[in-house]
Amino acid sequence: MKKLLITGFTPFGGEQINPSWEAVSRLPDRVGDFALTRMRIPVTFGEAAAQVIAAARSMTPDVIISVGQAAGRSAVTPEFVAINLRHANIPDNAGNRPLDLPVIAGGPAAYFSTLPVRRMVGAISAAGIAAAPSYSAGTFVCNDVFYTLSAHFAGSETQVGFIHIPYLPEQARGEKPSLPLASMCTALCAAIEAIDSV
Repeated sequence: MKKLLITGFTPFGGEQINPSWEAVSRLPDRVGDFALTRMRIPVTFGEAAAQVIAAARSMTPDVIISVGQAAGRSAVTPEFVAINLRHANIPDNAGNRPLDLPVIAGGPAAYFSTLPVRRMVGAISAAGIAAAPSYSAGTFVCNDVFYTLSAHFAGSETQVGFIHIPYLPEQARGEKPSLPLASMCTALCAAIEAIDSV
């Protein structure tokens, strides 16, 4: 049985819930060939990734997937690339608001996901849920986590990826795209099962 560390975020930006943690917290203990460890992380530059790295140090996961909220997206979107940029239109939950700063000074401009993004998208779509690859994880804390983890585990056997999910219906209030919680969980399970599929 392989080990997968999967993370979701706390609420931010005035929201009372974050669909990433709502979905991650409801995933089963095992999906496909993976035993899951779930982790809730803060919407805070630097600190969120540091907590994941600390957890990984003790459990040595084969795969790390971080899940985040993407308001306005209508599909589940596994991310292809993390960029070396912090730029916040709103403060994070610690009040930080970096403007055009690197995630890691002197680091590469970008890292690509080491997960099979297109296969994951296909599996989610096959489960009947809208999915698409994404080529921008933004410049807020989601990207910060994705880039930092990618840098930390570069060249190792630990695979790293990121998945964005839409609002929950209660967040969207009919004004923005959304996805039911059960569908989010189904999508994440499909994506996980696709990682080792032939």
